[in-house]
Amino acid sequence: MNRNFIYFINPISGTKNKDALLQLIEKKTREQKIPYQVLHTNASGDYYYLKEKIQKEGITDIIICGGDGSVNQVAGSLLGTHINIGIVPMGSGNGLAFAAGIPSKAAKALDIIFNGKASYIDGFYLYVSFSCMHCGLGFDAQVAHDFSVHPSRGLSTYVKLTIRNFITARFYPFTITANNTTLQTNALFISIANSNQFGNNFTIAPKASLNDGLLDIVVVNKMNKLKMLFYILKQIRVGKAELISGKKIQHKGIQYFQAKNIVIKNPSVAPLHIDGEPAETSTELNIKIIENAFRLIQP
Repeated sequence: MNRNFIYFINPISGTKNKDALLQLIEKKTREQKIPYQVLHTNASGDYYYLKEKIQKEGITDIIICGGDGSVNQVAGSLLGTHINIGIVPMGSGNGLAFAAGIPSKAAKALDIIFNGKASYIDGFYLYVSFSCMHCGLGFDAQVAHDFSVHPSRGLSTYVKLTIRNFITARFYPFTITANNTTLQTNALFISIANSNQFGNNFTIAPKASLNDGLLDIVVVNKMNKLKMLFYILKQIRVGKAELISGKKIQHKGIQYFQAKNIVIKNPSVAPLHIDGEPAETSTELNIKIIENAFRLIQP
């Protein structure tokens, strides 16, 4: 089957040189003799025209050169299609790309796009909002909100904001219902993930799989902050986290469990992020898995 590409480049994501990226795309795609066009992502996330364009022009692959937020917007507009989606990681976190084993270097990521295999991965809905990877309530969402308005991008800025917010962090009351069990807790944050990490290879849900039909939920409960650091460090050690099986939800330092859907009551309207981007929060969130949401090109 002959391939036909659209590259979407986010002009403001990350810190990498977009002119150099464009030259690399042109060189390597011409070498492959694949027809292509280059478009910019848009801040509104409105890609209403894309399905019709794909059908009219025989597009086979959409390549997103950006971060998780850009992937979310484009992939979310293509649910229900059979288009292949590739990623050239250009964001500040790149959680989905890293979870899928896509390298951070653009040349190597393009090699995956040309030679890799497209296979379905899951996503999930928060009411009508789509997430391709990860959402969070509380502490990490506040970091995302602060990062979105900060004049500097990149990992160093994110780390500084994380430390600052951890020092001043508050705890939020939540009522969580999943697997026919309900829990009331005060928590620093709740993470709902389809991928195993926040981004930058910072693992939050080590047992998560992109295509197992399950959400991985991590709840960091209220405790002494030094103790909390110990629990979080234990959680992010790949393979060392305790995954609560079955329907049991325990009240302990960190809870880590899986479910196909979850309802979270959020009476103090803790901030929300979706795939690293600030999102409008709510006093109640209904979240459910979307199995086989879209086709991602992977190694």
